[in-house]
Amino acid sequence: MLLVGNGILITRDAANPGYRNGCVAMDGSVVAEVGETCAIRAKYPGARFLDARGGIIMPGFINAHTHCYSAFARGFAGKGPAGGNFSEVLERLWWRLDKALTLDDVYICAVVCMIDCVRNGTTTILDHHASPRAVRGSLFKIADAARATGIRSCLCYEVSDRDGEETMREGIDENVEFIRRVSSDEDDLLAGTFGLHASMTLSDATLEACAKAAPEGCGFHAHVAEGIRDEYDSVKKYGKRVVERFRDFGMLGGRSIAVHCVHIDENERKILKDTGAAVVFNPESNMGNAVGCGPALEMYGAGIPVGLGTDGFISDMPRSLHMANALLKHNARRPDAAFAEVTGMLFENNARIAERYFRLPLGRLAPGYSADAVVCDYLSPTELSGANADAHILFGMSGRCVTSTIARGRVLMEDRRLAGPDEAEAFAKAAEASKKLWERF
Repeated sequence: MLLVGNGILITRDAANPGYRNGCVAMDGSVVAEVGETCAIRAKYPGARFLDARGGIIMPGFINAHTHCYSAFARGFAGKGPAGGNFSEVLERLWWRLDKALTLDDVYICAVVCMIDCVRNGTTTILDHHASPRAVRGSLFKIADAARATGIRSCLCYEVSDRDGEETMREGIDENVEFIRRVSSDEDDLLAGTFGLHASMTLSDATLEACAKAAPEGCGFHAHVAEGIRDEYDSVKKYGKRVVERFRDFGMLGGRSIAVHCVHIDENERKILKDTGAAVVFNPESNMGNAVGCGPALEMYGAGIPVGLGTDGFISDMPRSLHMANALLKHNARRPDAAFAEVTGMLFENNARIAERYFRLPLGRLAPGYSADAVVCDYLSPTELSGANADAHILFGMSGRCVTSTIARGRVLMEDRRLAGPDEAEAFAKAAEASKKLWERF
């Protein structure tokens, strides 16, 4: 039994929002009970106690879309000109970088990315991977990193035609093998979806092959209309828009994720709503790639489960929350917009999206939920309670406020001391491997 207490407890449970001096009792990987610290400690006198030292205790963060392999792009400066539009960014950076990855690189990237997750209180990720010259075994390498670090991970390989038919087939096989291997994971650490890159790099024949090969009910995880080129390509080649095309191949449903959706129209939004597919909004990536601001507020208001991701830019979910709030207000030209929506994306919808793939319910500190919690050392200049906690997180916190991270009842970091892989060693290996990758690039 592990107790995390002596702090302001924010449960995210509407029936029991929190305690001024609260404590969470964790029995293995599950929350057993929450309450006042004195009462919980008295009830479990022999349990290990993790002292929050008056900080904030709340559920671990969830990142609904990321790319671990992007770790090796940090600080990189190519010899040629930078991409002047989104298509050039893909062609000059990402599609060259992913080709340079080896299986060893895949593992190292994942480890350093997941250490960053621990540091920032992110306990669950949904990762979308590509390494065209090291496809087979790549998801299993990322899974090894998840086991080493303790980060709950739903993984997929992005199938694409851009590297030839053999690589495309390897991507299909990697998805299928991984999904089947982790489908009975009792530890609730690993899950799999079927990854697709984007409509513009997927022929009808490839989509048909993916639909045929995918294990029943696995769901698909795809980039959708991130750049306007994706929509133009689909209409020109196939006479239909991207969401229509994925729907016609049976790739949308209650376990599928449509990432970005920047350039979709009203009919495509209706299709997403009718099929139950989730959407993931990635504000910092969309701004950084200058692709525009998608209709996230409209989709959220229509009841589409819109979550929040980082697209590999960062692992700091409070920072992504800040970005989402600012971008949506700016785009709507309404300072009163987006607050409830972006906090709903991060704290409610991300959990509901991730729950599609894992055994235990997520996102709350309540009995029966997964024992995922963070402790933050945030000091508030004003009153803080369960009623206004979202505003404090949005305007006062960052991921680096996190001092302790617990996932599935396992302490991954306590008082900023990591319990998993040696951080200095992992980052030294990453520096060495990334230098070689940059030379290959």
